[in-house]
Amino acid sequence: MASYKMPPNPHIISQLRQLIYYHLDCNLLRNALFLAGRLHAYEPRSSEAAYLLALCHLRLGQLKAAYDSSRNSGSRGTHLGCSYVFAQACLGLERYVEGVTAIDRSKGLWSARNSWGKHTETRRQHLPDAAAILCLQGKLWQAHCDTNKAIDCYAEALKLNPFVWDAFLGLCDLGVNVRMPNIFKMTPEMMSVLSSSTNEETSLGILDESPPSNALSQSQVNVNPANQPPSSNDPFSISKNRINGEVRNNAGSLALFEKFNSKKNNAALIEPIILPDTQIFDTPTGPTGGMEDSIFSGKEVGGRAPISTEPPLAPPRKDRTLPGLGMDFSIDAPPKMRSSSTIRSKSRNKGDSGDQDNAAMSRSSTTSNGAGDLKRTVSGKAPQATAANSRPEADTSNDPGAPQRRSQRLFNHMRTQSGRFAASTGSIGAKEGRELKKVKATGTKGRSANTFNVGRVVSGNRKHSDPMEIDGKEQRPIAHSGIHAAAHKPMVNEKVKEFEGLQQLLDLFMKLGSGYFALSHYQCQDALRCFNSITPSQRDTPWVLAQIGRAYYEQASYIEAEKTFARIKTMAPSRLEGMEVYSTTLWHLKSDIDLAFLAHEIIDIDRNSPQAWCAVGNSFSLQRDHDQALKCFKRATQLDPKFAYAFTLQGHEHVANEEYDKALSAYRSSIAAENRHYNAWYGLGKVFEKQGKYTFAEQHYRTAASINPTNAVLICCIGLVLEKLKNPKAALIQYSRACELSEKSALCRFKKARVLMTLQEPERALVELRVLKDAVPDEPNVHFLLGRAYKQLRQKGSAIKHFTMALNLDPKASHYIKEAMEQMEDDDDDEDM
Repeated sequence: MASYKMPPNPHIISQLRQLIYYHLDCNLLRNALFLAGRLHAYEPRSSEAAYLLALCHLRLGQLKAAYDSSRNSGSRGTHLGCSYVFAQACLGLERYVEGVTAIDRSKGLWSARNSWGKHTETRRQHLPDAAAILCLQGKLWQAHCDTNKAIDCYAEALKLNPFVWDAFLGLCDLGVNVRMPNIFKMTPEMMSVLSSSTNEETSLGILDESPPSNALSQSQVNVNPANQPPSSNDPFSISKNRINGEVRNNAGSLALFEKFNSKKNNAALIEPIILPDTQIFDTPTGPTGGMEDSIFSGKEVGGRAPISTEPPLAPPRKDRTLPGLGMDFSIDAPPKMRSSSTIRSKSRNKGDSGDQDNAAMSRSSTTSNGAGDLKRTVSGKAPQATAANSRPEADTSNDPGAPQRRSQRLFNHMRTQSGRFAASTGSIGAKEGRELKKVKATGTKGRSANTFNVGRVVSGNRKHSDPMEIDGKEQRPIAHSGIHAAAHKPMVNEKVKEFEGLQQLLDLFMKLGSGYFALSHYQCQDALRCFNSITPSQRDTPWVLAQIGRAYYEQASYIEAEKTFARIKTMAPSRLEGMEVYSTTLWHLKSDIDLAFLAHEIIDIDRNSPQAWCAVGNSFSLQRDHDQALKCFKRATQLDPKFAYAFTLQGHEHVANEEYDKALSAYRSSIAAENRHYNAWYGLGKVFEKQGKYTFAEQHYRTAASINPTNAVLICCIGLVLEKLKNPKAALIQYSRACELSEKSALCRFKKARVLMTLQEPERALVELRVLKDAVPDEPNVHFLLGRAYKQLRQKGSAIKHFTMALNLDPKASHYIKEAMEQMEDDDDDEDM
């Protein structure tokens, strides 16, 4: 009998997923792995469960387990998370083609994803977006040695998100020429996020506070055409252009910056518009509940909700209005009330108003009788009446009927809560609330007489025809504009600060990127200038200081490099990145004690790091113990087969032991790990030079110089090989270029002087040798070459002087020096004969 398998409880599944993400965020990886195993047991066919299980394995460094867990869904591209984890595992397992294939198959799931601006302290996007996946794909292609496809992926990733630093480093390491302003700039996605978030806020904070009118000016209509409904006359309605639930901006970017930078536009938004035609204020029929729900979420609509001390977002439409006022103040009405037609009949009987006023009153009541109550206009306020209409109504205040008692109750309630009402109607319009607050309450007749006047003042849609008991300051429109500007000014300032902060961050990345780009192309002076232009707080960090130290090292400024790396060790004692360069710097400075101390220090930090074994190997090399140094460098390559510098150091030690075949193998392994490692190309050239294969040596030297065109030593090596190939003129060109690159290099200048002597140009050689004599006065080769130059110029006294100085500085070379002096005497004898 087959057993029936019950489906898993969805609440258990949801709880397990929540717990897994909780432990992942808390870096409790083993707990997360255990819970992911429970989830996968509940849902063995679920791609989401497989993704979480593979993700836990990947975080723990268990690449093969992550590969197996995500292979089913990841290799087929049916689940984005599985494909991403599968590709990362393939990168670590060196199965690059499988990883690229999985990413390509899932392209439909990630090509349109962009998570920029969606990560906060309380919100995460656990699946990657297009920029992250393109960066990973670029790494896979780079490891697969397909440089062109890697460059394309890196470039696409940076177009989507310029903060993907790994993609930029990949381009620089591949030697690509890039333009910094085209990378570190505001992308359309960033502008979209900023504009959409700003439009959402300004649509509630600015547009809803604007004076209502259905005859908007052109400047108001064009603030955000994307958010303006084409057929709606309600200025409080909000229409967002959404695609798949996300707010998108179509044409709001320009208006956004105008709002940020222009006071004129803000003033135009909040300036009241007074229109004399009464027909345009007729309220269109139709439901308004949708508009109320979008603005007042979770509040009661219909006139029964109490007045709140918090300012509402926009004035609501009420089902019931106060007759004669045309506005609901959200208080409880008496159990029984008379219709507006009854009040109007009494007004006609007792009033002495003219026919024109009665016609206006009849037109107003006719508009409202369709729904049983007096409705509001498009702007949310009652139709206005003239001052003459208020006189008949004032006579009715002596009647002890219900309308008079209700009016009195209303104004008593308004008088006690006028302050709160003025504060709560800030979003409707500061002018309306302020004018309503300052209506002076007199007796019963005075209050009734001002009934329609209050309605007209709150409405704000007509010019005042009669003098009213209102402070003159209330009629100044500038005060109305100022209160609105103060209301939304903090929001605008916050958005401006957000935009400026993003721009400053992009500027910082541009400076850092410019420095790293220059350093990757070995333009060390430009790199130092870029890094020094950064603010001290950012410059005095381990990463930036490591780049500065490397730039000094590439310039052969070993003392400055040593000082910089010493600062890094003080600032970050456990840092390992760049310590192999620091150890080589100490090797060049012959600081055996400091180098030995550094090696012990790094070994104590992490003995499984290749940098530590490179430092130990350099220490042994400085002590001339090449065999022990070789063992250390081999250990470094075992720990990290992609660590090219360890292979190069290993090749140098083989050259010192005159094991040229092993040296060639080591240098070639270094180039296989990193094609642009110019030290390995230089090592190959040096081995071929020692073997007498000068043509091959020249080729490899030129390859190294193409990678690092600013290295004077490489240029000198090319010149030296050309000199041995009996091409002194071409060698002179290389030596001259090397002297331009490094004016303080004594070796380059000496070789240039020597080839000038070979070309029988002693005058030009003498110029270079005099500079060398001042730079290195105790160098015997310089004095010997000076003696030869003076000999060719027939200056016997100066020649003998410098030959003698060379003999005193280097007695071991006395045989060559004495031979040159004897040749000079033989030449004199020949001339006498």
